[in-house]
Amino acid sequence: MNAHETAVYTHGHHESVLRSHRWRTAENSAAYLIGELRPGMSVLDVGCGPGTITADLAELVAPGGRVTAVDAAEDVIEQARAYAAERGVTGVEFATADVHALDFPDDSFDVVHAHQVLQHVGDPVRALSEMRRVCRPGGIVAARDADYAAMTWYPATPGLDQWQSLYQRVARANGGEPDAGRRLRAWARAAGFTDVTSSATNWVYATPEEAAWWSSLWADRTTASSYAKIATDGGHATAAELAGIADAWRAWGAEPDAWFSVLNGEILCRA
Repeated sequence: MNAHETAVYTHGHHESVLRSHRWRTAENSAAYLIGELRPGMSVLDVGCGPGTITADLAELVAPGGRVTAVDAAEDVIEQARAYAAERGVTGVEFATADVHALDFPDDSFDVVHAHQVLQHVGDPVRALSEMRRVCRPGGIVAARDADYAAMTWYPATPGLDQWQSLYQRVARANGGEPDAGRRLRAWARAAGFTDVTSSATNWVYATPEEAAWWSSLWADRTTASSYAKIATDGGHATAAELAGIADAWRAWGAEPDAWFSVLNGEILCRA
């Protein structure tokens, strides 16, 4: 069995996961790419999720541009399609796809983009090689991924330390790499790119409202999402331990000084 066939999407598509994904925009999640986009460009958005970034990309390459958005999960593709229709965004088409074996000819797109995807795949170098294959010469392959070991927060909370360690174990047992952000440049070079621009930006949740939102969605993920089932079925944690971590998230989110930072690595690769 190939590595990519053993990879499992750790988060799944529980409401608590999509709550986070729907918050994402091109501005807060793909700012490093925006300056490369022009009207009339063709874009492949890999792992589009519920389509909020996709819709922004479509508007950024309009008029005359087109975005093809793909995801491995048919149910979330339907949500993305509905979101684009509700927002009135045109020039977008949706399909299911495996990033390790994209069903597009060589040199099909000006830009190939993947946000928070490579940390979850079994073979990120192969995935980047496929993204490179379908990108036209001179085009851009762009990727952005979080780095779980680099996440930091205040006040110190032992339950969140337990969460961080557990999440990394579960993600790696699923065939992914949760500390992907720091590895993107190395993966790109291994995929054959020689012109790679690396950067990093943070999401920061610092207001009481932001801390409450972030802690609530992670508390819910910890006990109710696919991650919870994978953690217990794999023997990584008991239901009681997950409940304790969820309680720690909620307690941290209620702290008046709560502050959380998510480091994201980024690469712009010239094909």
